[in-house]
Amino acid sequence: MTATPPAAGQATVACPSCGQPVPVGSRFCEGCGAQVVPGDAPPPPPPPPPGSPADQLGSAPISAPTRRPADALPDPAPAQGRRPCPTCGGEVGPDHYCLSCGTKVPSERDHYEETPAPWVAGVCDRGIVHDRNEDAMAVLAAPEPGSRAVLIVLDGVSNSIDSDVASLAGAHAAREMLRMPLPAGMATPESRAAAVTKVFEDTVKAANAAVIATTDPDSPNPASATFVAAVLEGRRLHYANVGDSRGYWLPDEGPGVQLTVDDSMAQAQMAAGVPREVAESSPQAHAITRWLGRDSDDATPRVGAIDVTEDGWVLVCSDGLWNYASEPEALQQQIRAAGTTDPHQLALALVAFAIAQGGHDNITVTLARVGVVQNASETPPAPGEGA
Repeated sequence: MTATPPAAGQATVACPSCGQPVPVGSRFCEGCGAQVVPGDAPPPPPPPPPGSPADQLGSAPISAPTRRPADALPDPAPAQGRRPCPTCGGEVGPDHYCLSCGTKVPSERDHYEETPAPWVAGVCDRGIVHDRNEDAMAVLAAPEPGSRAVLIVLDGVSNSIDSDVASLAGAHAAREMLRMPLPAGMATPESRAAAVTKVFEDTVKAANAAVIATTDPDSPNPASATFVAAVLEGRRLHYANVGDSRGYWLPDEGPGVQLTVDDSMAQAQMAAGVPREVAESSPQAHAITRWLGRDSDDATPRVGAIDVTEDGWVLVCSDGLWNYASEPEALQQQIRAAGTTDPHQLALALVAFAIAQGGHDNITVTLARVGVVQNASETPPAPGEGA
């Protein structure tokens, strides 16, 4: 099929697969057939008040940054051209069938991977049971290991409409807000904490605005999503969350830590003294009490920070992973079983583990390595092949 060029003067965005211009509002690229999520270019949010941390960071409109300072993190390199068929290597057509062997190839939205630097990676996968991938992620990293990384995960709520589109839009909006280094405040720990908290609050507001912007105003069940982000700057790790997607610090030696606190009925039960294994297996365990979306009453993030003094892993994930390994120790066991310090290979291994356990939910795993990164001794099983 020959692509129809956009009309003169018509606003366009770049196709995330082949880079061709696509008219704003289109859901698919006419050139390669890839899905073009409207949330890739949401309307810009209101400008931050003068003097606010977001203003000090030089935050630009989400859809088209007007300036990018030298210390801002670059985007992961976009994929070029059409996807090859994983069965025969032939060309995959716009209908997701291979033009050579006829194999049905999953949508690019069903499974995608990002490796912005050798020490940071993410994998987002549909899993087995769900018919679409409502998870989304966005990762950024400076080239130097251990310098600066941003890990973002949004988990679209399955019983809401268009949550797959909304979660991706929210992840991209959050990525733009966290592209700049976090503020130093007024040179006191209290001032820095307040300034960083304001940045995370502004980030959640931008993500929430993007989720709402991709929601049909007449929808009886508007899109909604959870949110979690971690920003590693040297050995200082900052994090924020809304909902029950999680951040962990998992050192190579010693006990790991669940950084985030869920906004969920299970967490409420644990706060009342119910054991974790009982609360997280109860019928209402995954009922969240706060989220992003038009019908959210409170999207204020929980914010925190720690210093990481040992080598290890920053893990930000959706419940599609921690459903099967909730405790930090259980996740550390899976990391040791993978036998690699390569973030991309480890992310694939953790996704494969979740799929082997049943893959009952979408699965997103994002990782930043603190310490030496070594190549994997062998490639872990691909999703669906078992662990």
